[in-house]
Amino acid sequence: MKRVKAIGGIFFKARDPEALKAWYRDRLGVPLDENGYVVMPWPAAGEARAGYQVWSPFPADTKYFEPSAAPFMVNFIVDDLHALLTELRAAGCRVDDKVDDSEFGKFGWVLDPEGNRVELWEPPPK
Repeated sequence: MKRVKAIGGIFFKARDPEALKAWYRDRLGVPLDENGYVVMPWPAAGEARAGYQVWSPFPADTKYFEPSAAPFMVNFIVDDLHALLTELRAAGCRVDDKVDDSEFGKFGWVLDPEGNRVELWEPPPK
């Protein structure tokens, strides 16, 4: 029997998809292809080490996605979390003051223009 091997995509509704795509491209550097889709090979271009994606349901009453009211959250891997958070603040983005630093790496959060919480993750050095 065939089994799931990786997360194939994240899809969600948006009030203004084109503006939201532009925000993700301009603020987080998410690469859009000529059709406006994001395709991220893994390992990421230019990286020697392989990585992983995480899929995990959360309890219905979780507070982890707050202040977003959305029932989902997207996590993006970044190279330098603190530098990106500084850039996002300078651009007027709503950035969470909290940063978690643990054995799993560094985590920070920003709200996109539609109020969706985005988790930014700098993995620990290998």
